[in-house]
Amino acid sequence: MEGFLQAFNRLSLHTDAARQDLQIRLRSRSFEKGDCLLKSGAICRNLYFVDNGLVKTGFATGDKTFIMRFFPENNLFTVLDSFTTQAPSFYEIVALEPTTVTYIEQADLEVLCRKHHCIETAFRKLLAFATVNMMKRISEMLEENATERYNHFLKDQGMLLQRISLGDLANYLGITQVSLSRIRSKK
Repeated sequence: MEGFLQAFNRLSLHTDAARQDLQIRLRSRSFEKGDCLLKSGAICRNLYFVDNGLVKTGFATGDKTFIMRFFPENNLFTVLDSFTTQAPSFYEIVALEPTTVTYIEQADLEVLCRKHHCIETAFRKLLAFATVNMMKRISEMLEENATERYNHFLKDQGMLLQRISLGDLANYLGITQVSLSRIRSKK
């Protein structure tokens, strides 16, 4: 729980009262590799922090799978559109390793945002950072070729290379495993 509190506090310094109110609403849960934290079609009711492990967010259409992001330890994450609107999610969240998360429910976070300006500020900044990251991701997918996307992955998330499957990496890059093998062989 301490990691969640520190991450939120880095976004906006919390008062002692806000920290206490936040802390009592945090929960912890563990998942096995392959477990779904959120299934497509369900409503995302939690904002998560990865204490240990690794998760992915993505969706499937027909026979294609697309991975939006990987979230290793010390990251806050959610399925933003479903979490903020409380509408069913098109995306899913899956544990790629045994994973422990700390989380807060959306209804509890709403109460805290109304009660504590510093928590509202932290959440607003989290939304802003998530928006910027998603815009960057969309831009990469639309404007860069597969080799450039692979190089960006290595630069930004290369430490995950040994923790994710080549299939997941190919799906993240939006290419086939054969294309990924060609790109990797040129390195």
